[in-house]
Amino acid sequence: MKRDYYEVLGVEKSASAQEIKSAYRKLALQHHPDKNPDNPEAEEKFKEASEAYACLSDPEKRARYDRFGHEGRPFGDGGFGFEGFGGAGFGDIFGDIFGEIFGGGGQQRRTRGRGADLRVDREIEFEKAAFGTDLELEIPRRKRCDTCSGSGCKPGTSPRTCNTCGGSGAQRFTQGFFSVSRPCPTCGGEGKVIPDPCTNCSGKGTVTATAKIPVKIPPGVDTGSRLKLTGEGEPGPMGGPPGDLYVVLHVKEHPIFLREETEIVCEVPISFTQAALGATIDVPTLDGKVKMKVPAGTQSGKVFRLRGKGVPVLGGYGRGDQHVRVVIETPSSLSKRQRELLEEFAAEAGEDVHPQSKNFLEKVKSLFG
Repeated sequence: MKRDYYEVLGVEKSASAQEIKSAYRKLALQHHPDKNPDNPEAEEKFKEASEAYACLSDPEKRARYDRFGHEGRPFGDGGFGFEGFGGAGFGDIFGDIFGEIFGGGGQQRRTRGRGADLRVDREIEFEKAAFGTDLELEIPRRKRCDTCSGSGCKPGTSPRTCNTCGGSGAQRFTQGFFSVSRPCPTCGGEGKVIPDPCTNCSGKGTVTATAKIPVKIPPGVDTGSRLKLTGEGEPGPMGGPPGDLYVVLHVKEHPIFLREETEIVCEVPISFTQAALGATIDVPTLDGKVKMKVPAGTQSGKVFRLRGKGVPVLGGYGRGDQHVRVVIETPSSLSKRQRELLEEFAAEAGEDVHPQSKNFLEKVKSLFG
């Protein structure tokens, strides 16, 4: 006796149409005779799964199967089966399932393929990444051959129908009750061959040339930003649409600024007296120098914020901020008068300058001696 169709496909009776289709696809791939040559058991399982799918994929047949079972007379004396394996329903099944599994179906359909995508990497300056710029790329890429207008044929000649597939672009392989279509190996699925190829492009229909392509870089891009230029890739075969060009950006390091997304960070040195007494200093920004007030008593490492002096938001509005970290510079050499003044300052502040190093060394000795 035949097994229950739901049991064959390994699905519940409440399974959706997509679940039934997915289950059959899995079984068909597993037991397909092309993958299991000279294996009668795999062929039988493949037939069984295909018969189950032929019934359960059709809503009307499924409803009657659920009601009457395998011997449901509404479908004639032969029950459900495959209707002699020659009905339109079975052909539709193979066109649906095997078109996805094996790239073919009941009939090979040739379409004009899309051209290949291209990628180029470009390095740009820090400021140009922040505010945007215009570039002109020079890239080698294939273009349609002017001699043959992309046909690949020698001028005055034309392609001829492929003798292997008769112009269909496909070869059909039949084993048992099923038939699978595959691209023709002679013409590559195009249905035509070129007996007299163009000497300029060797029958390819395209040649390599240097293309100059203008590119507009928007403000706010960063390392890793990718720009897509639609239609600037390789031309498609058989006159098909071209692919796309992707431009991947790399931003050069800046000698002063460090970027963190839309924020800018920099360090600015100030003197001891500026930190102690307060001052107004010049600070570099992406927009040029600006004045920044340093209050009296500023400690080294203090960070100040300059609002709106960062990087513009990519594809949006506004700008980030700039963060200025002040670092107090200690003079490496002093004149006699400068030393005297600092010693007077230390004495006024109650600092014992001269014995300081000695006292420190004595403390170290007491700890480790």
